[in-house]
Amino acid sequence: MTRPRLALFDCDGTLVDSQANICLAAVEAFTMADLTPPPAPAIRRIVGLSLVEAMRVLAPDQPDAMHHQLASDYKAAFFRLRTAGAMEPEPLFDGIPALLDHLAGEGWLMGVATGKSDRGLNRVLAEHGLSHHFVTLQTADRHPSKPDPSMVLAAMAETGVSAQDVAMIGDTSFDMAMGKAAGAFAVGVAWGYHDVTELVNAGAEVVAQEVTDLPALLVQA
Repeated sequence: MTRPRLALFDCDGTLVDSQANICLAAVEAFTMADLTPPPAPAIRRIVGLSLVEAMRVLAPDQPDAMHHQLASDYKAAFFRLRTAGAMEPEPLFDGIPALLDHLAGEGWLMGVATGKSDRGLNRVLAEHGLSHHFVTLQTADRHPSKPDPSMVLAAMAETGVSAQDVAMIGDTSFDMAMGKAAGAFAVGVAWGYHDVTELVNAGAEVVAQEVTDLPALLVQA
């Protein structure tokens, strides 16, 4: 019998391009706190971290209480802006639906490990009709921030797949370090928010330049 294999995807920057909405909510949160908002390139670099950890990176001179306040304001701003219709839909990167269909046909189990909340992840997957593909969903609601391996370890426990049969697929150094810490095969993608050099330095064993590259690279997992 063939052993089960698990393809575990990051969400923001890997499945969907969410940078515009993330930047919009972050600027709103800093403005609410009477702090100068960080520039967009700095905000893109923290995508994937849990919110409090992200605010620590973006506002290192602020006390911990402010980091928690900024995280709370970010969530409130995101919900308010989306409800008001001020946010654009978060588009899938080209080729993602076909990739997921292909992997399902090849017998892969699939999951998501993301810094999003449960609500945010479920909304994105439902909007794009992708929920049925994923058998395990790990979010910031139940885990410490990446690169802690908790999300990957929990996905392995839920699916019964051992580390040598898990591919962690993501666009940031946080994803690569998380995957390596859990003993998974770390697969970087070049269309997201960290560059290829950072992915390799953080432990990526291969890097996909295009979505269509992933099936062949995953054979190596």
